[in-house]
Amino acid sequence: MNLDQLVMEVSKQPNKTIALAAAADKEVIEAVHKAIQKQLASFILYGDKQDIKRMLTDEGLTESSSLQIVHVESDQEASRLAVQAVRNGDADVLMKGMVSTSVILKEVLNKEYGLRKGKVLSHVAAFDVRGYERLIFVTDSGMNIEPDLTQKVEIVNNAVSIARSIGIARPKVVPLAAVEVVNPAMQATLDASALTQMNRRDQISECVIDGPLALDNAISIEAAEHKGIQSEVAGKADILLVPSIEVGNALYKSLVYFANAKVGGVIAGAKAPIVLTSRADSSESKVYSIALAVSSAK
Repeated sequence: MNLDQLVMEVSKQPNKTIALAAAADKEVIEAVHKAIQKQLASFILYGDKQDIKRMLTDEGLTESSSLQIVHVESDQEASRLAVQAVRNGDADVLMKGMVSTSVILKEVLNKEYGLRKGKVLSHVAAFDVRGYERLIFVTDSGMNIEPDLTQKVEIVNNAVSIARSIGIARPKVVPLAAVEVVNPAMQATLDASALTQMNRRDQISECVIDGPLALDNAISIEAAEHKGIQSEVAGKADILLVPSIEVGNALYKSLVYFANAKVGGVIAGAKAPIVLTSRADSSESKVYSIALAVSSAK
């Protein structure tokens, strides 16, 4: 499956609703328009009603049963009401508009009405690379700075849940490192080995983990065979677990800017998926993120 096929599959599913905090942004409204055209979801838009209506008009849109506006006076109120809409079951997905990430995440993590579920929220990105036969997931490139082993377990579980939601029944997970052997001086290799063993003992389930592996041996069967690596996962990875945010960030941007990869991403680990795109993301990327979130919404 590629991202365009994912969009087509999601369009055939029963309609879900996205609560969009601080929706008064031209690029965000453009993504909403495309998502509605592709029948991906309905939207509740929180923000200044006059500004939102003006932007909808510019896009050729009006309020309807699939596009509601809730007027609020501040980004914080928009974030709070959008989070509560998801918490109360009025929406299935939370989406960030023109609001600071710290503001919306504060509401997500609110102990009284937020969406906290597991111990760790993590970013999961699905890449569609031209010439590569399947989607490849990268985690975590945007949330956790230098996760320890316990956090990596949660990050793997989050990524596996997203991969399974699009039909990958038993995702193959590779904890990335610079080498394929355990080196006590390299924490990434120690964690990779521990995750592999935990998976074999069913402490981490619904996936197959093998590592440490370097990137080439994770995604290229030829590279793995050349090095004599015997593994169910080597060369066939669905999920790449990066050891730090720097590695994840560099890999993410390398795929986008050097390989011209298409990408959609969500925040997983909450009670509902969260679309947390940035202004640098194209409207196309925002649509792919919406499709991925809707697909993984329960």
